[in-house]
Amino acid sequence: MKDSATLKQKSGLEPYGLKDVTAHWNLSPKKLQQITVEKNMGKETLNGTLAINTGKFTGRSPQDRFLVKDDYTKDKVWWGNVNKPVSPENFDRLENDIKKYLSGKEVYVRDGYACAEPEYRTNIRVVTELPWSSLFVYNMFIRPSERDLQNFKEDWLVLCAPGYVCPDPAGYGIRQGNFSIINFTKKIALVGGSAYTGEIKKGIFSALNLILPVEKNVLPMHCSANVGKYGDTAIFFGLSGTGKTTLSADPDRKLIGDDEHGWTADNTIFNFEGGCYAKVIDLTEEKEPDIYRAIRPGALLENVVFKANGEVDYLDGSITQNTRVSYPIYHIDNIQETLYANNPKNIFFLTCDAFGVLPPVSKLTPGQAAYHFISGYTAKVAGTEAGITEPVPSFSACFGAPFMPLHPTVYGEMLSKKMRDAGVSVWLINTGWSAGPYGVGSRIKLKYTRAMITAILNGELDHVDYEQNPIFGLFMPKYCPGVPTEMLDPMNTWLQKGAYIGKAIQLAHSFHLNFEKFANEASKQIMEGGPLIDEHHHLEEHI
Repeated sequence: MKDSATLKQKSGLEPYGLKDVTAHWNLSPKKLQQITVEKNMGKETLNGTLAINTGKFTGRSPQDRFLVKDDYTKDKVWWGNVNKPVSPENFDRLENDIKKYLSGKEVYVRDGYACAEPEYRTNIRVVTELPWSSLFVYNMFIRPSERDLQNFKEDWLVLCAPGYVCPDPAGYGIRQGNFSIINFTKKIALVGGSAYTGEIKKGIFSALNLILPVEKNVLPMHCSANVGKYGDTAIFFGLSGTGKTTLSADPDRKLIGDDEHGWTADNTIFNFEGGCYAKVIDLTEEKEPDIYRAIRPGALLENVVFKANGEVDYLDGSITQNTRVSYPIYHIDNIQETLYANNPKNIFFLTCDAFGVLPPVSKLTPGQAAYHFISGYTAKVAGTEAGITEPVPSFSACFGAPFMPLHPTVYGEMLSKKMRDAGVSVWLINTGWSAGPYGVGSRIKLKYTRAMITAILNGELDHVDYEQNPIFGLFMPKYCPGVPTEMLDPMNTWLQKGAYIGKAIQLAHSFHLNFEKFANEASKQIMEGGPLIDEHHHLEEHI
């Protein structure tokens, strides 16, 4: 990509109210890396990859994400702790403040788009204060051709000013000096006071999660996806640490994408993005060969620690456990070039059950699929967060609650309908513990989980016998090639059956308690998809 000339007089940003800026348009990754190093904003690792530090914020700040409440959003959005409102007037004031703040400065403009399926393409122009933020945008959004760039007209504008901190948060209707705000009417996203790059990515994801279902009849999904040689597509949902990235990287299948996808009315699955944003804590080439090899010039490492020789120490989480790398998807060898494919056949819900009570593999009915999708269960284990010593259930609606502006049942009903219409099978895969909870049992081996997924993709679990788990109601196969049969029913792996029942009822109860907030909007079929143990049972009766 040619580097555009920098013209202070003709920056092209005056229509946006950015005055007297030096604008660098669509610089190449190489040039952005060079500027970052020259300005002492980052350094190169031993193999020439750019590494930067995002400063005060090393992760998203979900408490500081707002949606503008206006005529377009007021009756559509599920307002609450996740989707917090801000008035159009306060948005306008913050937008003007950011424009004033950026005026007179050097800025970096990047044009890209989201949604690989041409019919849904959404053009995005991102103006950033920092050169490496522009590299992140190059990596993560889809890169237009030179010809597309000549007549590029954005659908959405993102203004990213990490150096602007709101001086009077309460007066502007926000919580503190940093903020991430989406305005659906103006089609503008603001990021202020935080240099964490994920705020840009997830801001656009949040916008698509409202626009696509409401306006385009497309189900947006926080998932990875791949496609087999016969054109069958598989989708993997899962929260952080459940194996979403690892399990979708399969040498026999082409990766469509690792995090954000849409499912259209005509059964196309398309990537929203043009890159990957992967965690790198404890990364080794043996565990994650694709990610490890993608970390080369052009990639952007965040908040990693160096050894004396300039090599990255991936074991060191002293800045944050949330160390990250972004890279363009072409850094992975085995990809679906178009970033979309048809014919979804299998959906996997991945959960890391640290209680050790869910089956390693089970097949879900449409009602169960919607219930587990809306629940979005995994468990936090000791060490993931300060103060956690025992497993703690963690629920994130639709496996991505922080980014979902609509009521979770809207997405759940869409998923159920698509499943039925497309004849898709949905599977719950426990990548967590077996033979006891965390600290007693052991983590299910990756090779067994891969064997289960391969068996499903090859159709080998279509004709085996199933039995129903008495507590969760899940249908467990009695046989799976490459997996020890005694593992398939979790109760068999526990030394004390009573202990299993007690722990399973405890988790079932957590599911019911979590689901109460969705019950008013959920259909009878969805409500019947939960654990069979009634929420009104007292645990003591069973223990």
